Amino acid sequence: MNTLIIGTSTFKSRLIIGSGKYKDFQTTREAAIASGAGLITVAVRRVNIVNQNEENLLDYFKDLDIKLLPNSAGCASADEAVSTFRLTREATGINLVKLEVIGDMAKTLYPDAIETLTACEILAKDGFQTMVYTTDDPIMAKRLENVGAAAVMPLASAIGSAQGIQNRFNVIFVKEAVRVPVIVDAGVGCASDAAIAMELGADGVLTNTAIALAQNPVLMARAMKNAVIAGRQSYLAGRTAKKMYASASSPSEGIASLS
Repeated sequence: MNTLIIGTSTFKSRLIIGSGKYKDFQTTREAAIASGAGLITVAVRRVNIVNQNEENLLDYFKDLDIKLLPNSAGCASADEAVSTFRLTREATGINLVKLEVIGDMAKTLYPDAIETLTACEILAKDGFQTMVYTTDDPIMAKRLENVGAAAVMPLASAIGSAQGIQNRFNVIFVKEAVRVPVIVDAGVGCASDAAIAMELGADGVLTNTAIALAQNPVLMARAMKNAVIAGRQSYLAGRTAKKMYASASSPSEGIASLS
C-alpha cells in the first residue's frame, strides 16, 4: 500500500522530503529518518554533494537507506537544467532526477512550461528518469508524460508558501490525465495538507519547508509520515458520499413508540 514505483525505482514510502532550509545537515538527517522517506531532494546548484573537501550532505546519508534526488532548482532554462544533471550524473552516477525550470524567479517560482517540456524530452532521450515539477494543468502533465517524464509533480500552491492545495479538482484532473505517478509538490504547510493530497488520489507528496521550518522539524517529519499513510488508506478505503441533509447514524426501523 505504501510502495511507490517511479521508473525503475521502488520506494517503501510515498513521502519525499527536501533538504533545503534546515539549520544544519544533522537536523536534515534526523528529520529524514523520522519521516521514513526513501527520497530526499538536493538542489545541486546550492548544496554540496560532489566536493569531498567541503562539508558534504552525502556524508550524513551514506549509512541510510535514503536516496538523494538531485533537482535543478535555480535553473531558468532547459540548457541549464540539462547541463546540471549531466554533470551531476558524471560525479555521482545518479540517474533519477527532479526537473525544475523556473520561469519567475522573483515572485511566484512558477515553472516555465516550454523550457520544462524541452528539458524533459532531452533528459529522457539521454537516459534520465525525470520527475517533473509543473503547474496543476492536466494538459501539460500529459505532454510531459508523452515526452518521457517518469513522474509529474503538480504544485499544490507556490513553493514555500505553505498555503496547501489551492485547487483540489486539478489534482484529480492531473491524476486522471496520466499513467505515471503524480506527486503533489510545493505549498504543503502541515500534515493535513499531505493527507488531503493523498485522499485526492495522489501517488505521493513532496514537502520541504513545512518540515525544515517547523518549530520541531523532527516531530513534523513524523507527522507528515503518518499523514501520508493515513491519507492513502482513506483513499483506498473509499469515502462515503456527501449528502445535502442529515442522515441518522443508527437505523430508524423497529424503533418502539414511547407514547
